[in-house]
Amino acid sequence: MLHLNRIVLSTCLVVFALVVQICVLARLQLPGAVPDLLLLVVLGLALVYGHTGGALIGFGAGLLADFAPPADHAAGRYALVLCVIGYLAGLAKPETGQLRSATGPMLVVVAAAIGATLLYAGVGILVGDDAARQVGLGKLLFTAALYDLLLAPFTVPLIMGLARRSENDPMADSAGGGESPSRWISTAGGVSTGRIGRMSRLRRPGRAPRIGGQRGGLLARAGKNRTARIKGVKRL
Repeated sequence: MLHLNRIVLSTCLVVFALVVQICVLARLQLPGAVPDLLLLVVLGLALVYGHTGGALIGFGAGLLADFAPPADHAAGRYALVLCVIGYLAGLAKPETGQLRSATGPMLVVVAAAIGATLLYAGVGILVGDDAARQVGLGKLLFTAALYDLLLAPFTVPLIMGLARRSENDPMADSAGGGESPSRWISTAGGVSTGRIGRMSRLRRPGRAPRIGGQRGGLLARAGKNRTARIKGVKRL
């Protein structure tokens, strides 16, 4: 069930990001690169699912982008780029599953934008595509990092939040190996019950102190009353 939630959520986010990127962002005619919403989706999911999930999602998203019109590059080129980027971004997943600040994800976004542009241009040179040289590699790197960095605060936290919500399976253990609240409560209850038990054993009526060689008296009755009150609290 958990893997099915990941597949459904990842597919919906990737398809939505690809449609928005082709129909909206690519038509803005911005100077330099195009804002890569698909890359941000892969990064957000990789930071939650880890390097294996990031690599698989990146490969699927890149392969879908390779065949989506108007594709003008070799098939599998962007799949390779996003597969590598998704794997590397997944390595930055926090061990506890919770991010301490927004600095880490922003650095991941900048590094991914620059790395994806360099890797895409490098693969293009190998297959005979020199479009990056014509536009200018330096301009592409700067604009890609700038556009993705401006778009990331509005997309990456939302994607990570959706991914974490899909991970909250009520039948599964809590993520990050932490202790559940119910376990802490039961542990605290066990400590308090043990203490009360030891107090009640120390104050049993059969061990009332002797005064003047006689058992009973006012101290014995007071001990019985205290024991009754302690046992009543223990039952509650």
